[in-house]
Amino acid sequence: MTTRRRQTTMALAAVLIAATAGCQAQDPPTARPSGTGGQPAAPAPSFKPGFTLVASGAVLPRGTITEQAKTYAGGSGYDFRPMLAAVQPVVAGADLAICHMETVYGADGDDTGYPSFNSPPQVAEGLAATGYDACSTASNHTLDDGAAGIRRTLDALDRAGVRHVGSARTADEASNVTVMRAGAAKVAHLAYTNGTNGFPLPQGQPWAVNLIDPDRIVADARAARAAGADVVVVSLHWGTEWQDAPDDQQMWLSRQLTASAINGRPDVDLILGTHAHVPQAYEKVNGTWVVYGLGDQIADGMVDQRGVRDPRGNESTIGRFTFGPPVHPGGRWEVTRAEFIPQSFDLDSGRLVNLDAALDQGASGVRNRIRDVVLSRGAAQDGLLMGK
Repeated sequence: MTTRRRQTTMALAAVLIAATAGCQAQDPPTARPSGTGGQPAAPAPSFKPGFTLVASGAVLPRGTITEQAKTYAGGSGYDFRPMLAAVQPVVAGADLAICHMETVYGADGDDTGYPSFNSPPQVAEGLAATGYDACSTASNHTLDDGAAGIRRTLDALDRAGVRHVGSARTADEASNVTVMRAGAAKVAHLAYTNGTNGFPLPQGQPWAVNLIDPDRIVADARAARAAGADVVVVSLHWGTEWQDAPDDQQMWLSRQLTASAINGRPDVDLILGTHAHVPQAYEKVNGTWVVYGLGDQIADGMVDQRGVRDPRGNESTIGRFTFGPPVHPGGRWEVTRAEFIPQSFDLDSGRLVNLDAALDQGASGVRNRIRDVVLSRGAAQDGLLMGK
C-alpha cells in the first residue's frame, strides 16, 4: 500500500496567525553561482508534481454486513478488509483517499439497526488497511448515539490512523483545520450535513457536528486557504434519498459554493456528495467538479421510501481526480483528469465489485445504468471518463 505523509491537524486560530506571518515573511535568498561577467546565473525553475485524489461513498455497515465481517474474522471480532479488497488498488494507489463514514461506532461488538445505527469500531481498521487517509463523519446519523457515539467513532479512527472531519469531541477539535499532504500540495478537507434526523445537538456542544450553512462553508474554506491549503475539498451530506437526479438544494448550493472566489481564485476546488443512497451525476459547475452523490459503498440490502428492496442502494462510484499545479504563482491547482469508477456491493459474497473489471452480463447492465446517471448532466463533454 502506498505510504502517505499526513499533516498534523492545526488549530484554526494558530494557523491563521501562522498564515499571516508567512505572507509577511520573505523567502531566504538562494545562493547562485556566478555567470559570465559576474552576473548571477538564473535560478532553476521549480517543479511541483500533481497529485491524485480518490473519494468513495457512504460506509453504512449493519445487519448482514457485520455478520459477514464476523465470518471473515473467524467468528471472533470483525474483519472488514476482505469486503474492500477489490478497490484497494485504486484507493491505495492514490496520493490522497477520502471515504464517508455514515454511521457511528458502538462498543466493541455492538450493531444496532434502523433508525439509529451503531457499527463495530473495527470498520476503521478495514478502512485504514484499504488505504483511506481520511473520512467525512458529518451525516444524518452522526448523533444517533449522541456525544458518546461521536467520541467512540473518532477515537477508533484515530487509533487506526484515519483522519476525520465533520464531527468533533471538543470545541478545540471543531475549530481545527484538517490539512493533509498530497504530493506537493496541501489539501484541506471540510464536511457538513443537512440534518441529524431530528436529534438535537448535545447540550452545550453546538460544535459536535457541522451543519450545512453556505456562509459558514465559504468562511471555513477561506480560512483553510489562509492557513496554507492549496486545494479545498468539501464533503456534503445532502440531497433527497433514492433520487437519481440532484434536488433543488444541491443545485442551488453547488452554484453558490463554486461561484465564491477571491481575486478570481475559487474558494472551493471540489465537492463530494453523499446521502441519496444511489449514484448521482457528476457535473462541472462554474469550472469546479461537483459529485452530487457517490452512492453507498458498503451497505446491507437497502429498502427505499416505499419499503421495497432497491438494488441501487448497493451501487456507487469512486471519483478519481488528478490535480495539476498552478501555471502561475498563486493560481489554482486545476483538475487535469476526472474519472469515475463504477462499483457495486455483492450481498451474496459480502464483497465490493469493481464493475469495470467484471465481465458478466448482469454487471454490464449495472455498470451501464451507473454510467448513464453519472453522465446525465453533460459531464462527458467536460472530459469525465470511466476509469478502471
